Amino acid sequence: MSTILVLNWFTALSFLLFGKSCLHKPYMKREFDRYQLANFRVLVGILQLLGGIGLIIGYYYSSILWVFSSLGLAVLMILGTMVRIKIRDSFFQMTPALSYALLCLYILNEGLSMLFSN
Repeated sequence: MSTILVLNWFTALSFLLFGKSCLHKPYMKREFDRYQLANFRVLVGILQLLGGIGLIIGYYYSSILWVFSSLGLAVLMILGTMVRIKIRDSFFQMTPALSYALLCLYILNEGLSMLFSN
């Protein structure tokens, strides 16, 4: 099994769980209140769900979908990291968002390589 396949599935499943959590968990409602972004919680949850689905479908069927899904998730996580910096969270608290941003950028790079090698 290839590394990119494992990373893609890990990332996709993570975002499916994050998206569901964002939509349904009271903890996430409190977190978005803390981020001062309560109005964006549902949108972020939906985008995370769509991104996770896009990573799975795109990997197998559409390089362009894979590229756009990984790009969208990378942007979400970069913005998430920026929010954490703005509200002065510790480096430890921003590590997950930063790690997922880098992971999505890696997947994006692989997707672009596949897209332009054909």
